[in-house]
Amino acid sequence: MNRSDSKTAAHKASNIQMVDLKGQYLRIKEQIDGAILEAVEETRFIKGPAVGKFECELAGYLDGSFALGVANGTDALQIAMMSLGVGPGDEVITTAFTFIATAEAAALLGAVPVFADIDPETFNIDPVTVEELITPKTKAIVPVHLFGQPADIEPILEIAERHNIPVIEDNAQAVGAEYRGRRTGFIGDMGTLSFFPSKNLGCYGDGGAITTNDESLYEAARKVANHGGKKKYHNEIVGVNSRLDTIQAAVLSVKLAHLDDYTRRRQQAADRYDDLLSGMDHITVPVRDRRCTHVFHQYTIRVSKDLPGGRSGLSQALSERAIPHAVYYPVPLHQLPVFADGHAPCRFNDLSNTDRAASEVLSLPMHTELTQEQQERVAESIDAHIRSLQ
Repeated sequence: MNRSDSKTAAHKASNIQMVDLKGQYLRIKEQIDGAILEAVEETRFIKGPAVGKFECELAGYLDGSFALGVANGTDALQIAMMSLGVGPGDEVITTAFTFIATAEAAALLGAVPVFADIDPETFNIDPVTVEELITPKTKAIVPVHLFGQPADIEPILEIAERHNIPVIEDNAQAVGAEYRGRRTGFIGDMGTLSFFPSKNLGCYGDGGAITTNDESLYEAARKVANHGGKKKYHNEIVGVNSRLDTIQAAVLSVKLAHLDDYTRRRQQAADRYDDLLSGMDHITVPVRDRRCTHVFHQYTIRVSKDLPGGRSGLSQALSERAIPHAVYYPVPLHQLPVFADGHAPCRFNDLSNTDRAASEVLSLPMHTELTQEQQERVAESIDAHIRSLQ
């Protein structure tokens, strides 16, 4: 066993992690260190050759035409919306059961987030509720591929085409996932990615990307991200300053080559969880849409309110047993103070499925280094708590 392998084995023997970035790094340490050193020695820290290389690799991996590296996933959403002309008074339809960035990007542009309800099984945006919300002010539809499973995007695209509305895929949690054989990110008019370290494809800082098959939209996004100009000191519109760091691009190129293996490891871990948890009273394992591949950014169960103490009781029991877990997302966007208290306008109809999910979901440790022994400890802890209440 070489030094790197011994470090990896020792790390795995330690406590369970919600996301084990250290273990993943140790597995590919030599490649990562070499890529970073090469970028540093090149000394082109802004828009260095590693950026263009990664953009081409990413577009190729996702079976699409254009990818543009930007500073983070929130910037990717904002720039994509700006490229489509979203502005004050417009409306952007999305889901309230996600991280705030999706709605925040619209609000930053003076647009109004309009929240559709979710499918109660997949947690993804419900296409039926999308069409009900369309008005003459609707400027974009932004489905989120939540927890690593693609949204049901085909009917959304059909709705969008009927109303001549562009679709932006928020692909931050589902890089590499497929919907009916097509990779997410290039199914709609534009896609956005986050490379936050805990993502399935994460860098060692902040990073993001915009994807599209439309060259005119790609050029529009490049202009917006470059202070509103194609050429330095020749600014044409009001834009932003958002670019992917050269060192982060170098890291991402290394990790992209391992992404299929990362996906396989996550899916194997999800299968083990399914076997361990299926049949437990009051626990519902994630529903998998057979039309899609699920890449399991999160493994999210539902905890029935019929369980004495509910989710909070189970959470406390897991904490007492040193089992990491998290709730994504405890407060749906329409209930956040920024929208509920009127700091920014929003619009929605019935969000009962969203509200219920927010009160029942619980995410368990999920990452590429998760072992069967660790998962058995998680499952045994859940089972022990449930049995203690019987």
